[in-house]
Amino acid sequence: MAVNEDLIGKQWPAVEYEVGLEKIREYANAVRETNPVHHDPEAARKAGYRNVVAPPMFCVVYSAPAVGPAVIDPEVGINLAAMVHGSQVFEWGEPVCAGDLVTTTARLSDLREKDDMTFYEFESVSVNQDGQETVRGTWTDIVRGG
Repeated sequence: MAVNEDLIGKQWPAVEYEVGLEKIREYANAVRETNPVHHDPEAARKAGYRNVVAPPMFCVVYSAPAVGPAVIDPEVGINLAAMVHGSQVFEWGEPVCAGDLVTTTARLSDLREKDDMTFYEFESVSVNQDGQETVRGTWTDIVRGG
């Protein structure tokens, strides 16, 4: 199977996500995060945040909607039936707080074959309303077979 290396660098439209206070609380409850900075605006401000702060992995909530269209793009041609999720790596920047507007872009950063498998590496970059990077993600999907 020959990969189309011309696709490397392809970027998809940005996705905006307005971070809600209740969404952060719901997420924190779902992952059993009890730190008051994730639930109480006053506790968050006392700790130096602008508002209730999202737990770090909340980044998947606002960045995955930008990566999804890349994974299912017919031009990229991922065989979803043969795909396994290889890895996710995140580098966090500015904390995300309730009231932020986060914009995420995704691009195909690498595409390679090895041992009858194709590795698709996507990069997402999320920035807040002030242009500060909140998280940079690397999402690797592996397709088995030729």
